[in-house]
Amino acid sequence: MSTSEPLILAFDTSAAHCAAALLSGDKLLAHAHEPMAKGQAERLMVLITEVMAMGGAKLGDLSAIGVGVGPGNFTGIRISVSAARGLALGLGVRAVGVSTLAARAFGLPRPITVIEDARRGEIYLQDFDDIEGDGPLLLSAGDLPHVLSCLRVTGTGVALAAEVIPGLTILPPPLPLAEAIARIAGQNWQVPNLPRPAPLYLRAADAAPSRDGGPVMLPA
Repeated sequence: MSTSEPLILAFDTSAAHCAAALLSGDKLLAHAHEPMAKGQAERLMVLITEVMAMGGAKLGDLSAIGVGVGPGNFTGIRISVSAARGLALGLGVRAVGVSTLAARAFGLPRPITVIEDARRGEIYLQDFDDIEGDGPLLLSAGDLPHVLSCLRVTGTGVALAAEVIPGLTILPPPLPLAEAIARIAGQNWQVPNLPRPAPLYLRAADAAPSRDGGPVMLPA
């Protein structure tokens, strides 16, 4: 594939899904989002290959990789971050870690609060203004009336919020999650001294170790 625009691949397995998107400059070339409760480790690299093929590109064409770093499912985040680091190292490109909360807020008017369902009656919450505010919090849904300062909200946890706070203005994310991650990565991949992607965990891993292996790397 020959193009003067940066080619950005992004993917995310931070929740019960496997998602990927391919972006050339501002143009979305391909996108896929598959709900799945398990099996992301086996599916991710295959899905990436399919998305690259749909976009008419090869891994060797990539300028950078974006990856969702959470917060979310412990095993899912580990799968994606490991894949992004491995691909970036093998291809000699940069990998950009993107908070899934920042991706949910991308393209929406500010201020806005992102509320994601963390299961077990808990939510992940982060406020976004013209400048990014404090980092995300893990809270009980019942704590929302005491901490929510902005009534304009988005995210997978807004239904939980609406149960305890009346009058919320609920905005749907304007982009699929993987595409939003790709667009944020496209804005940041040339930032100097960019750190490697690292999991954003707000909750300790479950006591039982995962049997889900790491992703299988495919040739470029």
